Amino acid sequence: MDFTAPIVLGRTDLEAGRLGVAASYGAGSAAFEEAFERGCNYFYWGSMRKNGMRQAIQNICAQGKRDELIIVIQSYSRSAVLMEAFLKRALKTLNITSADVLLLGWHNKPPSQRMLDRALEMKEKGLYRFPALSGHKRPLFPELARTDIFDLFHVRYNAAHRGAENEVFSHLQGPSRPGMVTYTATRWGHLMNAKKMPPGESPPTAGDCYRFVLSNSNVDICITGPKNRAEMREALRTLELGPLDPDEMARMKRIGDHVHEHGGMFF
Repeated sequence: MDFTAPIVLGRTDLEAGRLGVAASYGAGSAAFEEAFERGCNYFYWGSMRKNGMRQAIQNICAQGKRDELIIVIQSYSRSAVLMEAFLKRALKTLNITSADVLLLGWHNKPPSQRMLDRALEMKEKGLYRFPALSGHKRPLFPELARTDIFDLFHVRYNAAHRGAENEVFSHLQGPSRPGMVTYTATRWGHLMNAKKMPPGESPPTAGDCYRFVLSNSNVDICITGPKNRAEMREALRTLELGPLDPDEMARMKRIGDHVHEHGGMFF
């Protein structure tokens, strides 16, 4: 498994690097542009939209490379009308005419038919190309996959939260499956916190956490949220190091089990 090689994202025609980058944590434009040059082209414009990614997108587009980017715009709106208004506002902010992915954020039950109808109308208008959905209720993803509406899913997955392996990944197989993007690889930093480690165990790095996620062949993209260029470069080392070996994998699972049992938050 070569993390430096791009993949086709599920049943879409989008060719993506294995690490996606999130706008919310404060990295500057130079960090995102460096990631793009290293093949990380999945740009997640999420809930907290910092200027670093906005400027990077505009700079990359100004170089004539818009078609090399995958721009994901998230909407938490539960109003069909506001969802379209928010998407148009985001497009204007980024100075682009359409997104590649519209991500309906944090749905733990199926979106209303009214929301789905409006989302598909927006797609027909050319405001975006592929609908996606994120949430924390894992059984929902196979259920929604049967509708053939969503081309991508954003799923929580890390060494401490491995339930997606049996509840999501095992149900979504084959070339026609939706693309699989994962988030919270570090479990909000808990997997790197020395105070949360098993006795005698040193904490893994963020890169170890990303390698754990990407070592699962069902995962297309792992999202990273760097605060600065140093953190971005640490994340990019994931691509060079590649999959975990069996001993590294066993260690990450041992740490993950301990954090899951003692760390609190979510299931």
